[in-house]
Amino acid sequence: MIGHYKNTNPSIHDTAFVAKDAVINGDVTIDEASSIWFKTVIRGDVAPTRIGKRVSVQDLSMLHQSPNNPLIIEDDVTIGHQVTLHSAIIRKKALVGMGSIILDGAEVEESAFIGAGSLVPPGKKIPAHTLAMGRPAKVVRDLTEEDYAEMERVRKSYVEKGQYYKNHTDF
Repeated sequence: MIGHYKNTNPSIHDTAFVAKDAVINGDVTIDEASSIWFKTVIRGDVAPTRIGKRVSVQDLSMLHQSPNNPLIIEDDVTIGHQVTLHSAIIRKKALVGMGSIILDGAEVEESAFIGAGSLVPPGKKIPAHTLAMGRPAKVVRDLTEEDYAEMERVRKSYVEKGQYYKNHTDF
């Protein structure tokens, strides 16, 4: 369901895939070739949410904001299943593992990897090119070439799947 909030409608690029059971309302922008998967909720009723190009927001995720504190997801980001993002900044090519929570004012820098089930507390900055995990999330190591290859594989597979679903199914 895609709807307005106080006369503000989402802006969704024609090439983006949005599952029919996703809920998106208000001040939300989704750019080209991005995919919003099944049962995901993106509420743009407090502040803007900006989703870049080739971003996947996977099943059961929830995106929201605090007043005057937008949620920004840059290009080529992977958001895993059942992730909560709240007024955070996720920089390009980052990956947020399934079941993670990223809170107000937190920033996941470029090509950082948040391990599954992690909690990034308010205001915490996760450095570029690192793996952070835990509750609260802590940097455990620098990323390896194998990590980058896996992040790229996942990113590309979701762009391809999203385009397939957009063009070949009735989801």
